[in-house]
Amino acid sequence: MQTRIATAEYRALAELRYQIRQFVSGGDAAARNAGLEPQQYQLLLATRGLPKTMPATIRMLAERLALKHNSAVELVNRLEARGLVRRERTGEDRRSVLIKLQPAGAKLVGQVAQQRIIELRGDGAALVSALHAVLAPRSRPKPKMVRKPSG
Repeated sequence: MQTRIATAEYRALAELRYQIRQFVSGGDAAARNAGLEPQQYQLLLATRGLPKTMPATIRMLAERLALKHNSAVELVNRLEARGLVRRERTGEDRRSVLIKLQPAGAKLVGQVAQQRIIELRGDGAALVSALHAVLAPRSRPKPKMVRKPSG
C-alpha cells in the first residue's frame, strides 16, 4: 500500500542524489586528469574489478556500464588503439572474446582508483550519511497514551 512520502524523505533522496553526483563528477575529473575519458576509466575499472566468475566480455562490460553493445565495442576499440586493453579469443568458440587490461591500462586505472579511494575515505561520510538517511526506516509518530480518568 502506497503511503504519503514525508518531506524528510524527499530531502534525503535529494541529498543522496547530490552526493552521488558529487562523487561521479569527482571521478570524471580524476579520469580526465589521468588522460582518460570518464567512460574509458569506467570500462577499465569494470574490467579490473569484475569477479573471477564474470568474464570481461563486451556483453558483460556493456551491461556493467549501461551501454549498448555497439557503444561498448567502440569504447574497447579506442582503448585498444591506445594500448590500454587487448582482445583475447578464448576456447573453441573463436567468437568469444575477453577484454584484458594491458600494463598501461592497469597502471592508469590503478592511479585513478587509488585517488578515488583516498577521497572516499576522507570525504565519503556525507555520501554514506545520505544513503543511510534514505534507507532508514521511516519514523512514525508513537501513539499517544491516553489516560482514562480513574473513578
